[in-house]
Amino acid sequence: MTAKSVPNVTFHTRVRNDQLEGPNPYEWKDVTSEEIFAGRKVVVFGLPGAFTPACSESHLPGYEETHQAFRDLGIDEVICVSVNDAFVMFQWGKALGIENVRLLPDGNGEFSEGIGMLVKRTAQGMGNRSWRYAMYVEDGQIEKVFSEPGFMDNPPGVPVQISDAKTMLDYLKQR
Repeated sequence: MTAKSVPNVTFHTRVRNDQLEGPNPYEWKDVTSEEIFAGRKVVVFGLPGAFTPACSESHLPGYEETHQAFRDLGIDEVICVSVNDAFVMFQWGKALGIENVRLLPDGNGEFSEGIGMLVKRTAQGMGNRSWRYAMYVEDGQIEKVFSEPGFMDNPPGVPVQISDAKTMLDYLKQR
């Protein structure tokens, strides 16, 4: 596979600001692809949605549990991308106790579309969503992608088979 650059998009995130008073000390912070990927080794995995069964029961928890193993292999960051907004991603991470994996909202699906992983989930009332995948990105270049088989619009489900943390770890160990 010839390396392809990650798309140049802006992620609309929320970050804590202790200077703000009140019950919601968070503010908007736009982060670009370049800021996230330039000069870094990043594992990114995309999934259909926060709070959905396979995403919550195995996909995200698998990467959280193996986070240190990725760090030990020189990975700067492990990122979960989903076509959800920043508020949903924050609450999902809080509900699952996620402390190490960065939950990156792709609310408009621009990143997912830019890497060719945006699919329609309209039959389930979910709009456009990310296909389930994992990829290794080095200095903004997509070096390896593990895309779940059967890529299509309105799938009945997308199980975690090859985009899991173990598959990515095995790949990185052989690099």
